[in-house]
Amino acid sequence: MNVPFYSLDYVNRALGDALRESFSDVLDSKWFIRGNRCREFEEAFASYCGKKACVGVGNGLDALTLMLRASIQLGRMQQGDEVIVPANTFVATVLAVRAAGLVPVLVEPNPETCVLDTSRLADACSAKTRAILVVHLYGRLTDMPAVCEFAKAKGLLVFEDAAQAHGASGVSYSSNAAAYSFYPTKNLGAMGDGGAVVTDDLELAQVVRSLGNYGSVEKYVNQYVGVNSRLDEVQAAVLLAKLPHLDSWNARRQQIAARCCAEIKNPLVRVTPVPANPKSHVWHVFPVFCETRDDLQKFLKDRGVETLIHYPIPPHLQEAFNGALSRGELRHGSLPIAEKLAKTELSIPMGPSMTDDQVSYVIESINAYAR
Repeated sequence: MNVPFYSLDYVNRALGDALRESFSDVLDSKWFIRGNRCREFEEAFASYCGKKACVGVGNGLDALTLMLRASIQLGRMQQGDEVIVPANTFVATVLAVRAAGLVPVLVEPNPETCVLDTSRLADACSAKTRAILVVHLYGRLTDMPAVCEFAKAKGLLVFEDAAQAHGASGVSYSSNAAAYSFYPTKNLGAMGDGGAVVTDDLELAQVVRSLGNYGSVEKYVNQYVGVNSRLDEVQAAVLLAKLPHLDSWNARRQQIAARCCAEIKNPLVRVTPVPANPKSHVWHVFPVFCETRDDLQKFLKDRGVETLIHYPIPPHLQEAFNGALSRGELRHGSLPIAEKLAKTELSIPMGPSMTDDQVSYVIESINAYAR
């Protein structure tokens, strides 16, 4: 049996006609930037998230960056302030903090859940710390009550990188804002790049919108030094068509994950646990951890099971940040947990299109692995 890592076939099967109709409607409207579909999606996604505002932008990195830049513009932070960030994340999280002129402070994750270890927050804080940017890695919510309680006591802002957590219960519930990516393979994905900032803070939302529109509120009147980052009408139409199906697609992911967590019994392979609230994890990625990760990947490939690695080089070891620590542009101590996760993580197939037979075959293959 061949099991692809991820397939978008389920989208075509469920929504092929609706998506073609959406494309046609956008084409006929002759309006491609910031039109009715973008506005409709922003309203629908804000409502879905239980928030007051959603601002569509060009991609997930821009969503993160503009969310932070807007906070600086409003005087809530200033360039040079420190932002606590999990050490094991996709590099975009750190790039966004740096792009906003802020200093990332990398903190170890919990080795079992792979999200930010909230017990380490106090030690990570300094006089310059102004915010915590959590990452709901793989689709698992960080312990937001603990984060928000700590932030409130310290007077810190809380932001969420929710690029992998569309539909997870509790996302952006009590933070200042959350940033989403709609990259095509996300749980809610466009057919190109796209992103959004979701918040209850209408003032922040307005500044994000302006910054993404060249810094303009009124045409040709530039209040801020902005950029061009806007969710286009085609992508908004695709997202509008997909949004009503997100919960059922996530439910299928949760069903598959429950089986994998219960049935993978190989002592050489570790899985992350299902959370107490199963809806707080939408399993964008299903990671397993193995000391002989590369050998396991080859074994699965030989059996027709496609896998990927998320992420083989943690941000602090990336060439892009050489010298950043000594220049004061990055702060971190020893990060053995993040480095070990990077060396041992392997992502196995996960997605709504997987059949029960494929799930069984993946589990059987992992259990058959031996050194």
